[in-house]
Amino acid sequence: MKTLAKEIVDGRRLTRSDDLSMFEHADLTALAQGADLIRKSLCQNRIHLCTIINGRSGRCGEDCKFCAQSASSRTGCETYEMLDEETILKDCKEKESAGVHSYSIVTAGRTVAGKDLDKLTDIFERLHKECNIHLCSSNGLLSYEAFVRLKAAGVETYHENIETSRRNFPNICTTHTYDDKIAKIRLAKKAGLKVCSGGIIGMGETWEDRMDMAVSLSELNIFSIPLNVLRPIPGTPFGHLPQLTEDEIIRTVAMFRYINPTAYIRIAAGRAYFEDGGKRLFQSGANAAITGDMLTTVGNKIQEDIQMFTEMGFDVHDANPRT
Repeated sequence: MKTLAKEIVDGRRLTRSDDLSMFEHADLTALAQGADLIRKSLCQNRIHLCTIINGRSGRCGEDCKFCAQSASSRTGCETYEMLDEETILKDCKEKESAGVHSYSIVTAGRTVAGKDLDKLTDIFERLHKECNIHLCSSNGLLSYEAFVRLKAAGVETYHENIETSRRNFPNICTTHTYDDKIAKIRLAKKAGLKVCSGGIIGMGETWEDRMDMAVSLSELNIFSIPLNVLRPIPGTPFGHLPQLTEDEIIRTVAMFRYINPTAYIRIAAGRAYFEDGGKRLFQSGANAAITGDMLTTVGNKIQEDIQMFTEMGFDVHDANPRT
C-alpha cells in the first residue's frame, strides 16, 4: 500500500479498470499510513472546516431511508419553514468569528423554488456582503436557473451527495434517482459552482458499493467529498442497522484518499463513534471536517476541533480566503 501511495503521489490515478479489491483486505495500518502520505504530499497539512445551519426543517416528501426529516419517517424531528434572514446572519457571523472557513444553508425538501428561493438568494446576498466567509448551499434538486441565481448571490459551492453507488441507490431512495443527482451536479458546475458531493456508509452497502462511490466521485472531479457514517435514528427505516466499527470507518476513509488523492476528504456525521474526536480519521487521509452540530444530531464543538487540529500539527487557517 505504501508503494501504491508513492505511485499516486508521483501522478498515478486509480480508475474503474484497476483491481480495487485490495482495499478491503490490505493491512489497515499500512493502508492508513499510505493514505496519510498522499494527503501530506498532495494536500499539504491544512485542514478545511465548514459548518451548516438547518435553514428549513422536516416534512420532506422524499423517502430517503436514512433521514430523520423525511415525512415518511416517525422521528419527531423539529419542523419549521425557512429561517429568517437575521437569524441566519447572526449564526453565520458567530461561526466566522469562531474560525470556520465555509458556511452552508441546508434545506429539507426536494427542491427550493418560488418565494423560498427568493428568500434564500436574498439571505445569501446579505451574507456575502456582510461576512467574509465562503458560502455553500444544499437545497436538493434545483433548476439550472436556481443555480445561476445562487452563484450570482455569492454562493461558491453547491452540495449534492450521491449517497452511495448507482447499484445501491434504489435501496436508499425511490422518490428520486441516482441519475437525478448526477444531472444536478453537472448543472451546478455549468452554472459556475464548485461541487461538494459524497455519501453515507453503514447503510447496508457492500465494499464494492463504497469503492464504486469513490470512483464515481473521482470521475466527476469532485473537489470536496463529505463522508458520513450512519447514526441509526429510531423511527427511520434504517434505525435498526448495526453501527460500523472504527476500523471499518478508517479503512473506508483511507480508500477514498487513494482514489481521490487531491480532494478534500471531509468527515461529516460519525465522529461521535471515536472517543477522541476522530483523530485517527485525520491520520488516515482525511483533511476536512464539518464542525458544530449536524442537521438532526449533535456534532463536535468548533473550538474543540480547532484545538485538536492545531495540536495535531494541522494549519487551521483558511488557505483560500475570500477577497
